Amino acid sequence: MFIYICAMRLRDEQKELLVRTKALELLVAEGFNGFSMHKLARAANVSPATLYIYFQNKEDLIVQLGIEVGQKIHEVTFEDFDFEESFEAGLWKQWKNRAKYVLENPIAAAFIEQFRNSPYKKKLGEEYFQEFRNNMTKFLKSAIKKGELIPLPKEVFWTLAFAPLYQLIHFAQDGHNMAGEPFELTEEVMYLTFKQVIKSLQP
Repeated sequence: MFIYICAMRLRDEQKELLVRTKALELLVAEGFNGFSMHKLARAANVSPATLYIYFQNKEDLIVQLGIEVGQKIHEVTFEDFDFEESFEAGLWKQWKNRAKYVLENPIAAAFIEQFRNSPYKKKLGEEYFQEFRNNMTKFLKSAIKKGELIPLPKEVFWTLAFAPLYQLIHFAQDGHNMAGEPFELTEEVMYLTFKQVIKSLQP
């Protein structure tokens, strides 16, 4: 009996993972307005009733996925991170971690961009990503204290520090640059861009 129950639970977990994977794919392909629970049920080959075992409704599903993907990106950002390193080394680590995740998980990355620009984001409480904010604050305050970073408004820092990285990623995902020429994101190109970013952030 115990073995049977465990087997059933494992199959349920696999089914939920399939549902979440298909939900991300559909949300990116159809958009939040075009997505429906019935479309998801067909894509995941489950009954509509099965979806409501895992989610209360469409809104609950989208918010749950927003939390899940958002927290994963935050975890990845600080993977193998050393707060004792220099600002330059720490920011480079974040660049590499973020680029690796986005390029390896394009659907999840596209979904979180949709989520951040949707009304569903307002459904989240501030506590969900407080750990990430605390880590970034600790990192930046330490860099400023050591004289490795110019004090800047948060919006200015974020734009200078990360927008160039995500533009390179967009080029890589498109397979070409703005002139239509073939483009592949190498670590050499990424580091060349990063060094220019560092120059704009350091005293």
